[in-house]
Amino acid sequence: MANSPQARKRARQAEERRQHNHGQRSLVRTHIKKVRKAIESGDKAAAEAAFKDAVPVIDRMAGKGRIHPNKAARHKSRLNDQIRALS
Repeated sequence: MANSPQARKRARQAEERRQHNHGQRSLVRTHIKKVRKAIESGDKAAAEAAFKDAVPVIDRMAGKGRIHPNKAARHKSRLNDQIRALS
């Protein structure tokens, strides 16, 4: 356990950052799920709209280091391939 005032403050900051980062990663997952749900329903227009909303969120989180850039690229590529396969 943190004993010095500095260590206690750093522990508080780490916990706040952990919770914030968790929420941000959850946001990415939610957007990806929305795209997948639209793809499964077979609605190409809804899937494209959801994908268009998801891409900036995925890119932003990759840029801030919340998720790995390669993981972001993989998600975008696979979702886009699935949308194109709907036609």
